Amino acid sequence: MNELNRFSLQRRHLLAASAAIAAAAALPATSWAQPSGAPRVLRVGHQKGWLSILKGRGTLEKRLAPLGVKVTWTEFNAGPVQLEALNVGSIDFGDVGEAPPIFAQAAGAPLVYAGATVPRPALEAVIVPKDSPIRSVADLKGKRVAYNKGSNVQYFLVKLLEKNGLKYGDVQSVFLAPADARAAFEKGAVDAWIIWDPFLAAAQKTLDARLLADATGVVNNRAYYFTSRDFATRNTDVLRIAIEEVNAIDTWASKNKEAAAAELSAVLGLDKSITELYLNRARFGTAPVTREILAEQQSIADTFFDLKLIPKKLNLLHAAPVDLL
Repeated sequence: MNELNRFSLQRRHLLAASAAIAAAAALPATSWAQPSGAPRVLRVGHQKGWLSILKGRGTLEKRLAPLGVKVTWTEFNAGPVQLEALNVGSIDFGDVGEAPPIFAQAAGAPLVYAGATVPRPALEAVIVPKDSPIRSVADLKGKRVAYNKGSNVQYFLVKLLEKNGLKYGDVQSVFLAPADARAAFEKGAVDAWIIWDPFLAAAQKTLDARLLADATGVVNNRAYYFTSRDFATRNTDVLRIAIEEVNAIDTWASKNKEAAAAELSAVLGLDKSITELYLNRARFGTAPVTREILAEQQSIADTFFDLKLIPKKLNLLHAAPVDLL
């Protein structure tokens, strides 16, 4: 398995994740409470990416040491798997995209949003082959469009079509995980592919794909950091520092894009030219979650309910940070 395909596993389970998380929710949850006098521990789950760089720097450990807090790290191959671990009490903090927390909350996980990135709409887009006759979003009507079902790009597609006077049913949806969608795109088995970075940058660099439309002016495409309700209630100081340290990595990357691209390419196992293209259109910054940001997630949850991807309507305030309640 090459590194790009291995990285695709980070998003491959989005559709199946709701069932897996529901199964995990049936297991007895481990208590997050620390025995009296015992040292506190922040158990971080992470995917290959910015948290990997934070781990390598060791700055989180240094910030938390004066509070008597130990940090442990566990790497996962996908956001939904991290949320399963949170649900059974194995981790306290992790990183994830927009969609997996929706499925986790729908399955009853004790999820709380701890932080969010700034909007990053340029990091997801619809691409077509270089010589495709498709020149506008309107031209997608009746065409075969590949994307990962139940992911952030499905929400992007719904809103993009609405903005351009089309309905969701006006395109032929082909549900494929990133590695399979790339293969279908290469063979011409689909007319367009909706995908996120770094797969987007890789397709532009290695397949000469043409960008038809990104999410600018359509959806915000944030990433999120999460915790549990119990941990958040007991450790607001720890979570505040964790988000500050994540933002410090963001701030460094924004000012040192070439170095950040090199470091990220090593973490992801991708060519530096791919991570450079990715970072050159990224926006940087991470901060605590606000009611306005939760409203964005509420819109995604409502859309997924309308598409029958989740079994019930959600109230995102049930996953709000403790200081918002």
